[in-house]
Amino acid sequence: MSSLICGSLAFDNIMQYEGRFAEALLADQLHKVNVSFLVPTMRREFGGCAGNIGYNLKLLGGEPVIMATVGMDSAPYMERFAELGISTKCVRQIDSSFTAQCFITTDADSNQITAFHPGAMTWSHENKVADAGAVKFAIVAPDGRDGMLQHAEQAAELKIPLIFDPGQGMPMFGGDDLKHFIDLATYVAVNDYEAEMLTARTGLSLAQIAERVSALVVTRGELGAEIYTGGKKIDIPCVPAEKIEDPTGCGDAFRAGMLHGLTEGYDWETTGRLASLMGSIKIASQGPQNHAPSKADIEERFKQAFGYRFG
Repeated sequence: MSSLICGSLAFDNIMQYEGRFAEALLADQLHKVNVSFLVPTMRREFGGCAGNIGYNLKLLGGEPVIMATVGMDSAPYMERFAELGISTKCVRQIDSSFTAQCFITTDADSNQITAFHPGAMTWSHENKVADAGAVKFAIVAPDGRDGMLQHAEQAAELKIPLIFDPGQGMPMFGGDDLKHFIDLATYVAVNDYEAEMLTARTGLSLAQIAERVSALVVTRGELGAEIYTGGKKIDIPCVPAEKIEDPTGCGDAFRAGMLHGLTEGYDWETTGRLASLMGSIKIASQGPQNHAPSKADIEERFKQAFGYRFG
């Protein structure tokens, strides 16, 4: 059965400045900055949390249904989904807006200046979870503020098991809103930084959050992940990557592995290990959706890492 993925679709525009920002920014003139950077190289990547999660879930043989809003410039992304066989029946086009866009300029010291235009994401609340039809699980990932709240509430009303994945959307919400999300969710997934922010804003400890949901998943980068469920903590090892190329989208790849494990009924140890492997595979490729292992490749790498096959 399908999994509903509520979140953003975006274009990531990544540019390389061959100099150093520090040489162009004068410390005593920061109150009147007016600078321009020549960027000889630029690439555009398909991104956004919903797109990244859906892409990785499809690699695993899952059936993602993307629920998102895009703009007048969305044709290349929709064509990509069609080629991949990913459902776009719940993707709404806002003709008066552009698709969400991220503009990232990196200098020779790997410093970054980023601008984000939410664009059509602002209208995410116009999508309704009920329009997706029968789905086995849902995930609410970073999106427009109202859309995240409404989609979580709608999934709970329809009794669809829900993963709450606040990600970079967490700063939009206060403590009461975040507690509301936790109470609506079946599972919560955060990285270690987000976990600290979540506890600070809600006043709840990780143990208290875990008591309110079936499982709390905290990823810790190269330290692996921790899954709090049933009154115990399960440690998930990090799978060593073939190389470290680009961490963009690793969290989304992890969540796709988690979603697939839940959908297929795997135990938490296997689900967490599969999620960890998906993050490891992704980090070895530039961009969030340029890795393309077959499902057989993923199964073999899992066996090599853990000594047994999932599924």
